[in-house]
Amino acid sequence: MVDQQPTDQTERADRILDAAKELLLRWGYRRATIDEIARRAGVGKGTVYLHWRSREQLFFAVGAREAVAMLGEVVTAMRHDPQEIALHRYMRRFFLEAMSRPVLRAIFTRDAEVLDRFLSSPARRPLQSAKLLASREYLGVLADDGLLRAGLRPEDLDYTLPAVMFGFFGIDPLLSPEVALALADKADQLADTLRHAFEPAKPPPPARFATAAPRVIAVFDRHVHDYRRATYGTATEKR
Repeated sequence: MVDQQPTDQTERADRILDAAKELLLRWGYRRATIDEIARRAGVGKGTVYLHWRSREQLFFAVGAREAVAMLGEVVTAMRHDPQEIALHRYMRRFFLEAMSRPVLRAIFTRDAEVLDRFLSSPARRPLQSAKLLASREYLGVLADDGLLRAGLRPEDLDYTLPAVMFGFFGIDPLLSPEVALALADKADQLADTLRHAFEPAKPPPPARFATAAPRVIAVFDRHVHDYRRATYGTATEKR
């Protein structure tokens, strides 16, 4: 359920988002003004507000568009190989994708130099939430199909799963400089941690993943749809 909107308004929104992303990464949230974004996108300031009612919503949309792209990669991998729905494999890919995308990396590592006051804005919270990491619905499918450790309920992961994930995202500044791992090595250690903590000791048979995969993909397709709607704002919704 991936919504494509090949309209002039969507193309205009993409130009604005491209300008906002460039300035966010180059200047940081504090200095990236709507006036400068509009100038670089070749639109009037009022046009920006036709799409997003506030500066915070615009920068949320920048992150939401990155989330759409990231989740698109996740879903593509799951369609290609149903075993990608396993918690440790999904989270490994999520970590790699997020850390490879500068806007998402800034959000998940809480980069104050880039995000500044946006870190405390309610607008950014849906991008740094358990919903984006792994929804209860996704975890429920895993639990129903025996892809989580026996007796582990989706709600049992509300605290522990984000704690582990955000630990991997945010730990680097607290480590000794001698602890230097490549991104792929960090992702492998994350996957190993999650597999041993939350999944069955004996790997489930491939057929079980194949059975669960369509329902998992449907969950993530809905997430893609929700973030796409948030990306393009009110102007495209009125069409």
